[in-house]
Amino acid sequence: MSAMYPHLLQPLDLGFTQLRNRVLMGSMHTGLEEHKEGLQKLAAFYEERAKGGVGLIVTGGFSPNLRGRLHPLSAEFSKPKHARAHQVVTEAVHKHGGKIALQILHAGRYAMHPFAQSASGIKAPIAKFAPSEMSPRQIRKTIDAFANSAELAQLAGYDGVEIMGSEGYLINQFLCKRTNMRYDDWGGSYRKRMRFAVEVVKAVRKAVGQEFIIIFRLSMLDLVEQGSTFEDVILLAKALEDAGVTIINTGIGWHEARIPTIATQVPRGAFTWVTEKVKPHVSVPIVTCNRINTPEEAERILASGQADMVSMARPFLADPHFIVKAEQQKAHLINTCIGCNQACLDNVFQAKRASCLVNPLACYETEIVVEPALEKKRIAVVGAGPAGLSCATTLAKRGHSVDLIEKNDRIGGQFRLAMQIPGKEEFRETIRYFANMIDETGVNLRLDTEASLELLKEYDEVVLATGVEPRKVSIQGLEGSDKVIDYQTLIRDKTPVGEKVAIIGAGGIGVDVASMVTEPAQHTLDDWLHEWGIDKEMAHPGGLYPFPDAVSDKTVWLLQRRKGRVGRGPGKTTGWIHKRTLEKRGVNLLGGVSYEKITPEGLHIRLDGKEQILDADSIIVCAGQESVRPFESQWSELGDKLHVIGGADYAGELDAVRAIKQGVKLAIKL
Repeated sequence: MSAMYPHLLQPLDLGFTQLRNRVLMGSMHTGLEEHKEGLQKLAAFYEERAKGGVGLIVTGGFSPNLRGRLHPLSAEFSKPKHARAHQVVTEAVHKHGGKIALQILHAGRYAMHPFAQSASGIKAPIAKFAPSEMSPRQIRKTIDAFANSAELAQLAGYDGVEIMGSEGYLINQFLCKRTNMRYDDWGGSYRKRMRFAVEVVKAVRKAVGQEFIIIFRLSMLDLVEQGSTFEDVILLAKALEDAGVTIINTGIGWHEARIPTIATQVPRGAFTWVTEKVKPHVSVPIVTCNRINTPEEAERILASGQADMVSMARPFLADPHFIVKAEQQKAHLINTCIGCNQACLDNVFQAKRASCLVNPLACYETEIVVEPALEKKRIAVVGAGPAGLSCATTLAKRGHSVDLIEKNDRIGGQFRLAMQIPGKEEFRETIRYFANMIDETGVNLRLDTEASLELLKEYDEVVLATGVEPRKVSIQGLEGSDKVIDYQTLIRDKTPVGEKVAIIGAGGIGVDVASMVTEPAQHTLDDWLHEWGIDKEMAHPGGLYPFPDAVSDKTVWLLQRRKGRVGRGPGKTTGWIHKRTLEKRGVNLLGGVSYEKITPEGLHIRLDGKEQILDADSIIVCAGQESVRPFESQWSELGDKLHVIGGADYAGELDAVRAIKQGVKLAIKL
């Protein structure tokens, strides 16, 4: 056991079995569950994490019956053939001494098909179909389906199951008044509303016997109106323990809640206090979760007694060997999850395969394979932004001799700007990781060096990853105006902007800049919880209380030429967070704007056919990016040994997912 993380790496005795450490790899849907060759690929995915030392893996959710599927083609686990097919997964994990539990998830009213069922026939705000109300007979059949699924999981070789009772899925829907309007034995008082959850656990325990792990994912903080109270949560936790659960896992927030719970804007360990409040009331091990992404943070939480285990999901997308690196005192080489959602959740919600922005190999273990190069080459990589860093370090891993040439005095490129945006501080971790990997892999880093054509001719291969620069815009009066600042200068130099700020461009960068200039001076965890109306005392149902918007003391206009929604940013699953933050801070979101001119009076615009002057102290230009392509007219002299990646290849909206993946895939090819 590492002396650095004694609590994290301590085994957990469950009586009939032992977990090798206090880390649960939380459930994540990868998209492989429904893929034609998905179980083989899923086996490779979980095998890599088992090899990396995680204590207990929980799979993505599998439905116990047809009606419980999230989508019409979502994965189901209800027949002996499913158990036989899954043996490839369990065997791959057990090969490396790991343990794995199958998550059983019934979507309830979140199901995206017309056969949806729930406690009551109330449509979810995020669903397309209203569910039918389950009859008592259907309820009993569904309980039996959970038990059948658990029994089949045991047959498949799983070490346990996790019963999904949180995030607003079916079991959660029975628990709360907002979704359970019944007045029979399954609704009315809380004791009746919790009956379904308890009966599911009892049926599962009866089906699998005593020596099988049953995890219950308990929604401890619903973050929706008419959610459970703290007293409700404790009552259910005790009943679940009596019914036979082995471990209680924490669930935070329903999917329909309009409060961020896992995005990078959420402070690290932001909800561990919830688990801490519940822990004294039960004797079974209890797991805490959400935005725990370093061994130091996990150790702190466990050492403080807030939980018996920590759940980390996306951190194992970012680095499957997280635990082994912590054990070997190589935490500096952990590729840290930055909570961006851009390649994992954003993909899953578009029915694509999940992966990871900082680790493109995630969920592609059988397809993107880094192997030693057959022919060792001398390669120059120009530009030490995300694309160049991923390419250079992967090339060096393969055995090539790599010079990484960067004209600035430090690495990081656009990530060095991103990490200075409030709520994106995690991007610093990716730069830290690559800086350490440069040393680890033997890349020769040449800072403060301008790459010339003559220099590059000496190499066997040349990779241009020179990134982007702010796009120039043409507005009368812009040149020479002391009001105008480009976004890179603002972020880099922390330029004072005054009390009134106009932002030209409402893409991802414009949204970031608007957040930056309106960020409160002090922003502790308690400030963040208060800003989002989260009741830390849990005295209100769902853990919410009415709260005033934290309006900024600045007047800010976020402007775009295109008509339509303003302020969402590029992220599919995080855009609403950005927009809600800006609205709460009183930012003026204006679409369909024409920029007329800039004068000492301010920015002259036309909106809805009317001219107006925004009397801005500062006008920040965030009008997109252009590729930086040095000596482009001479590229032909390098012939087919020249390769262009990242922003230099295509600027567009900044896309680090594409840039890093391009870097890795090119490195594998060369």
